[in-house]
Amino acid sequence: MDVLSASELRCLFSWHRGSPDAQTACCPGVMEENLSHLVLLLKRLDIADMGQCKFLDRPAPEALMQALEDLDYLAALDDDGNLSEVGIIMSELPLEPPLAKSLIAACEYDCVDELLTVAAMLTAPSCFAAVEASRKEAAVALWRPVMHDAGDHMTLINVYNAFDEAWCSANFLSHAALRLAVVIRAELLDVMQRIELPVSPPAFGSPDNCTNIKRALLSGFFLRVAHDVDGSGNYLLLTHRHVAHLHPFSSYLCLQPSPSPPSWVLYHEFTISSDNCICIASEVHPQMLVELAPQYFLGNLPASDGKELLMDLRQSLAPPSADLDSQEHNKTQKDSSETHSQPSTELCAVQ
Repeated sequence: MDVLSASELRCLFSWHRGSPDAQTACCPGVMEENLSHLVLLLKRLDIADMGQCKFLDRPAPEALMQALEDLDYLAALDDDGNLSEVGIIMSELPLEPPLAKSLIAACEYDCVDELLTVAAMLTAPSCFAAVEASRKEAAVALWRPVMHDAGDHMTLINVYNAFDEAWCSANFLSHAALRLAVVIRAELLDVMQRIELPVSPPAFGSPDNCTNIKRALLSGFFLRVAHDVDGSGNYLLLTHRHVAHLHPFSSYLCLQPSPSPPSWVLYHEFTISSDNCICIASEVHPQMLVELAPQYFLGNLPASDGKELLMDLRQSLAPPSADLDSQEHNKTQKDSSETHSQPSTELCAVQ
């Protein structure tokens, strides 16, 4: 049996995934690539000795170790390195692991209907047609009515809910890409029903729905968070230590009047190019990061101004009982030290 190349394995095990926005045409560059989806499926197939890379034509230990680390952060692996219950469910979904984890988390936040749409739109090729430079302003003007002020993920839901063939033709949108998104969404829904995951009814537009969508997305994409370091849209990718900017077609840049750049964003992917674009970004509150992934953001995240801000936020959010406990602990230590000067009978009484 011939040894498969890495590219052949990726084609065998993964969806054809186009860029989720018009960044492919406007921000050509190297896309962030990760083997976590491939490793997840290989784990499901119980392929052993992955560290030896026997299934690849060239060893890539760094990429494999990074993929295993990412899966561990997503709770897809147990203490022995095997698939956890969450990892088994994630492997059932034909999605990249962060997106699969987000879809599972949506069951908890009652936004499964919306996450199915987001997952389908992010998995299908870009629905935004490539336009010539001279027609970009016209295209943005046509896209603006469906752009959502809560972020680009909500914009994708708006586009999906509004499209039809005539509307796509008139608005520089790809009808074929959106039709594929419909097929992908239907398949994802079938998988969820087959494995008996709860599917909540549509609630897009309700007061808490956008917040719940972002919480579900953060459950899977907490490794893809960026912080505006100077208030002018220069984003430091917390995990990669790379500075990037919002994509020119992001709703935060195209809406009128244009809002201030969000301080913290969750992004789907980024391009390493002359423009260094963050693609598909939605504002998140740093409190969500502290609540949903404290182990990563307060522990494993490399030192940075962003981490210090999160540490300060965690301290400010500490419940009053924590302060009382700290005071009581200090008092106990003081009392204990004082007992060393007392007779042994008193010491026994304190103990």
